Amino acid sequence: MRSPVEPYRPGRTVRALERAAAAYRALVTESRAAPLLSRPAPVRHHGFDLDLVVDAIRPEADGVVGLTLTAPDGDVLPRWVPGAHLDLFLPSGRQRQYSLCGDPADRHRYRVAVRRVPGGAGSAEIHDELRRGDRLTMRGPRNAFRLVAAASYRFVAAGIGITPILPMVRACHRVGADWRLVYLGRDRPSMPFLDELPARDGGRIDLRTDGESGPPDVADLVPSAGPGTAVYLCGPPPLMTAARDRLRATAPHASVHTERFSPEPVVRGEPFDIELRRSGRTVSVAADETALTAIRRERPDVAYSCRQGFCGTCRVAVLDGRVEHRDTTLTAADRDRAMLPCVSRAAGPTLSLDL
Repeated sequence: MRSPVEPYRPGRTVRALERAAAAYRALVTESRAAPLLSRPAPVRHHGFDLDLVVDAIRPEADGVVGLTLTAPDGDVLPRWVPGAHLDLFLPSGRQRQYSLCGDPADRHRYRVAVRRVPGGAGSAEIHDELRRGDRLTMRGPRNAFRLVAAASYRFVAAGIGITPILPMVRACHRVGADWRLVYLGRDRPSMPFLDELPARDGGRIDLRTDGESGPPDVADLVPSAGPGTAVYLCGPPPLMTAARDRLRATAPHASVHTERFSPEPVVRGEPFDIELRRSGRTVSVAADETALTAIRRERPDVAYSCRQGFCGTCRVAVLDGRVEHRDTTLTAADRDRAMLPCVSRAAGPTLSLDL
């Protein structure tokens, strides 16, 4: 059986282009000539943001609606792979992130699903105010939850956490990969896409509701995660954190992947100061806050997006000081001269940044 994804190995030409791109990036963003060659912009638009039209709105489960989004001119949309998500800017201006749960082969439609969250302004706007024909701005697609090549796959989805998992299990099933899914929910009417899951009668899917099975037992969510298994978890943070921690203790040879749309709290942080070299100001970063949060008190126009260290939007050149890198994006060469302040911190008392 082959994996739904194959490892990518760049050729000699691609490696040469990557080196050239890195040299150009260093010149226009990190050299002393950078301020003259490349003025900072608060938002990247070209090739990244796109206007979409709400083509359809339909109920998917109790408290869940699905949106089908298309280009205004009916043109093809940017490609995506399972695990990708969009940033949507609602008519009110609110920005929310939603996983793509449709078919990656359909280049003319994106589909997302939104659960109504008690007290949630964004979900209330979508459920109560959004109408067919409304226009939204999209940023993306981006992917921090990519389906990796593996010998086997185990998926755990809880509630609306099924949205990024659904395209993954479809991809695995299509190529005959070894996969299993545990799908948790309050009750069946509240669980979206039950009728779209592949292999419903093949023993690959374990549906567990609170009413039928009781509260989920973390100990047996993924009992067969052996060496070479990729485990994907998506659901409420407390449950997913407990499952991830247990897997790391009981199945250390499995690769564990989780997704969250809100930044994790800062842990093991130490306070430090940041000199904003261009403005001549200094900001103090508390032990429990990110460098980005502190910077934005002085420079609210600084660009950012994911706040989790994978998109690279907030990248800034480091002029002096050592960095404790916590991102998943920068290369070893990049880390000598840049940082992502949404997650990374100073490895000493001060940093000087090109801001």
